[in-house]
Amino acid sequence: MSRTSRMITVGYYAAAEDAAGTARERLHTDATTIGELARELCERHGEPLASIVTVSSFLIGEETTRDPDASIDGVPVIDVLPPFAGG
Repeated sequence: MSRTSRMITVGYYAAAEDAAGTARERLHTDATTIGELARELCERHGEPLASIVTVSSFLIGEETTRDPDASIDGVPVIDVLPPFAGG
């Protein structure tokens, strides 16, 4: 099954914003799950963000999840919420 790269916006809150160096970024990704996206974000920003992402929740629409298998297909915006920012 081939994957199609698409543009999504990732919002970072609290310590995740500090670690990523930005509050929001747009990126091309072929990730289809939270786990795949989390790995990509960790590779992109390195250890400071990786240590936060592992304990964060992700806001997809109006739902928060920590499930690495949660689908992000068709989702244009995902927020990274560290525990002290509502995650």
